Amino acid sequence: MEKMRTACETYFLQSLTLMLTLLSGISTMPVSDADSLCSALSTAKYRLTFTGKWSKTAFPKQFPIYRPPAQWSPLIGVTHSSDYHIWQENLYASNGVREFSEKGEAWTLIKEVEAAGERIQSVYGLFSSPAVLGGTGQTSTEFEVYARHNLLSFIVRLVPSPDWFVGVDSLNLCEGDQWKENISLDLYPYDAGTDSGFTFSSPKYETIPQDQIMQITSSFPSHPANSFYYPRLKHLPPIAKLMLTRIKSKLVFSLPIEHTQSNLIPTGNEIDEIESLINTPLDCEVSAWSPWGLCKGQCEENKKGVRYRTRYIHIQPANNGAACPPLEEERACVPDNCEGGSTP
Repeated sequence: MEKMRTACETYFLQSLTLMLTLLSGISTMPVSDADSLCSALSTAKYRLTFTGKWSKTAFPKQFPIYRPPAQWSPLIGVTHSSDYHIWQENLYASNGVREFSEKGEAWTLIKEVEAAGERIQSVYGLFSSPAVLGGTGQTSTEFEVYARHNLLSFIVRLVPSPDWFVGVDSLNLCEGDQWKENISLDLYPYDAGTDSGFTFSSPKYETIPQDQIMQITSSFPSHPANSFYYPRLKHLPPIAKLMLTRIKSKLVFSLPIEHTQSNLIPTGNEIDEIESLINTPLDCEVSAWSPWGLCKGQCEENKKGVRYRTRYIHIQPANNGAACPPLEEERACVPDNCEGGSTP
């Protein structure tokens, strides 16, 4: 299975590279007045670094350890104008976002981006970055922007998950006539609104009718089975981080560069940052009580029997969360096989 998954990812990236080459010829034309706020005279080149912070200490509830373990899909990014969105909170996900967030399949999403570039000339470039084969780790890529298409959007799928992802929508990289030098953002999970699963490994169950894209919080969805439901927390810790660093260049009005992809090995400071994640307390969760069992004991004067009921642990406590309550109770009774029957 591992070899098959690796082969599929290799095929995905090879095919995506071909598509990016085709999209690099998308024409650029004046767009909305909002974009005129950026008056930079040159293009800008950025390095994007995506850092996964999905660890068992930060997110202990139902943390996926195998089949598959916690990891991140390839990143799909777009530089564009204000009249295009790859996804938006509180609006419905497109078919491309649905397929990507549920299955990690990017073909429909790429076609949607390509169509937007041809129809309204709102897309300057499409780029990708390799998957992160673990909940914590990094991936990086480089891309280029210019004044008329100064916004960045991207999406990365949580694997495994029903339809959950992280990303940014229309991040402005320009301020007046200057490109921003460095940007750092914490990232939080979103629900695409297309699948109704509550846990990372839930079976696929289509949401009918489709819901809008919503940010997942420690209390939303407000269901105890939800993998991100931590009622003791006011806010979830960030599950990922975005770092953008401008790369100095003397090129002016250059054509789109060939996009590069690379996996990064975290530095010592970055490893320390990943390991110093918030230890989210996870309280013990137990089942409902079973029915009372049969009353057992000897039929002798002034002697009573005992009956029991039990419950079991749904989720073990972690990170100093509340301990589990007793899992067994007993009650005195008159044995069932004695005259007079049993007491409740």
